Amino acid sequence: MRVLVWIVEGSWERCVDRARELVPAEAEITLLHVSSSDVEEMAAHPGHGLMGRHHPAPPGPTVPEISEAEAWSLLRAARDRLGRPAELVARRGRVEREVLEACEGSDLLVLARDGKPRREPKSLGRFSRFVVDHAGCAVLVVWPAPPPGLEAMHWPPHLR
Repeated sequence: MRVLVWIVEGSWERCVDRARELVPAEAEITLLHVSSSDVEEMAAHPGHGLMGRHHPAPPGPTVPEISEAEAWSLLRAARDRLGRPAELVARRGRVEREVLEACEGSDLLVLARDGKPRREPKSLGRFSRFVVDHAGCAVLVVWPAPPPGLEAMHWPPHLR
């Protein structure tokens, strides 16, 4: 069995914990982090929109270098928490495309819901929703924190 665990800041601990609990010991696990190239491009060119005037780049590491270092740090922390061997993969690009490409050949994808735990139709962000809808393998969606009770759910009028 090949398992891909999508690591995202703010929810990676729950993904790793659930993978550790539910994935058989003999499974091959890959921990994946994807840095959005859109965000990096915007941060790398803050002077656009100033009618052609650009600010010189500040000295020191570039945004992609910082992003890469943070991704590897997060992946190593996730592997340590997992407590067993795992391949670490850091990718950069369009998040949904990179995750789907990384899923190729996997039997299971583990990912977390986005943002605050809520029981609403829009409980998945746009990247997660796209990946869940198009993944070519089974998908396990975990809560990033304990889920709220049913009393917190916004029921459609026909189900009240």
